[in-house]
Amino acid sequence: MPEQSLKDMSARSPSVEPSFAERMAEASNGFFSAYVDSWDVLQIPRIGGFSGTVELPGSKSIANRALLLAALGTNPDRSCILKRLPDSDDVNVLRNILPALGVSVVAEEQGVRIQADHHRLSASSGEFYVENAGTAMRPLLAVLSALKGSYLIYGNEQMNRRPIGDLAKSLQSLGVEIEASEGGCPPVRVSSDGWKSQEATIQGRTSSQFVSAMLMAAPLSEKEFVLRLEDDPVSKPYIDLTITMMKDFGVQVLRKDYQEFIIPGNQRYLAPEQYEIEGDASAATYFLAAGALPGQGPVRVNGLGRSSIQGDQGFFRILESMGAMVKMGDKYLECSGGSELKALDLDMNAMPDAAMTLATLNLFADGKSSIRNVANLRVKESERIHGLKTELERTGASVEEGSDYLIIQPPSRMKSARFQTYLDHRMAMAFSLVSAGVSIEIEDPGCVRKTYPDYFLDFLKVAQK
Repeated sequence: MPEQSLKDMSARSPSVEPSFAERMAEASNGFFSAYVDSWDVLQIPRIGGFSGTVELPGSKSIANRALLLAALGTNPDRSCILKRLPDSDDVNVLRNILPALGVSVVAEEQGVRIQADHHRLSASSGEFYVENAGTAMRPLLAVLSALKGSYLIYGNEQMNRRPIGDLAKSLQSLGVEIEASEGGCPPVRVSSDGWKSQEATIQGRTSSQFVSAMLMAAPLSEKEFVLRLEDDPVSKPYIDLTITMMKDFGVQVLRKDYQEFIIPGNQRYLAPEQYEIEGDASAATYFLAAGALPGQGPVRVNGLGRSSIQGDQGFFRILESMGAMVKMGDKYLECSGGSELKALDLDMNAMPDAAMTLATLNLFADGKSSIRNVANLRVKESERIHGLKTELERTGASVEEGSDYLIIQPPSRMKSARFQTYLDHRMAMAFSLVSAGVSIEIEDPGCVRKTYPDYFLDFLKVAQK
């Protein structure tokens, strides 16, 4: 790609395929309908009930960590097969970048074989386009900064609005030259001769991915490294997920509460011969919420169970506290609705992605609900707090928006609505639940390709006419 300014590249965005809704309508044999004007619109009739079983795709959060850890933990004599790697945009972004870093990525019958051509990632320069994949952008920036070379990482218009300044500042303290765009956002230029210090501080209140990125890159220094947090981080279960997976790939992390992390020296990643990616717990929330509606279910999701390492599995227990009946097996979760859905006041800081599912589910609750401590929803794929308020009010609900909270009063009578999705996959998936009360329309349904291309077809598996 020719040399361009960071400002110029901030405006770049890929073309959007125009016929997703029509393909969904055709694949659903007429259950969904669609029309196309300046964008795709998927029409979903009012759903008569929810029951059935869904096979979950692999977790995007686990998959992108596994891709990078496998790249760091393999060599010409050792490979790793990743099983159940999801075929989604976010995962394919990183999967397609790895060959430019000297890593072979080959699809086989058992899974995707990852094998580094050298004993360290080999690229000394490169330009990497990550679309809107935060789980690719943040760890990739940290890992490249620990190597020796010059790199450019940039994304689409959405990614180039998502702040990365806290991570850049921490890496700069290690002697890495980093130039970010206006507002501390991508595109980011990196020039590094490796980390020059063995300790750093970082803020974790904007994104836990900043902490995870530093942790995953730290073993490349080959010396003991200490990471200290300046605040109480958001999404702590995702930090725990990173630490658990690093252990699976041969590296120990010592955690002192969530304020100090020690990565002992003389450790190198060693990838297992095979690594299976469990089902996506965030994706599971939509189906389980459908099953939790009064009188609905059972709805079962396979691929997730007692041994899950994902924090969003905790949503299962929230549904139980709202009055749903739940079952858990080794590799499945199941939910059925009770006589009513209780309105609750909940702190969702540990699972902000699931907060979006909860916000939509609260339209069916027995009174006013509160979702608190979710300020970082404003800097996700879209400005989710204001977006949720705007869209949920289309149904007749009364929604109060605060800096880090939403208070939702369900409508006395729900109105049909056409929802904007703001190019945000979780908006599209969460709003599909409104079809339990009224017919709806969803703009740009194809945005679900980011993590779950077949979401609407799987939604159809549990939706009863």
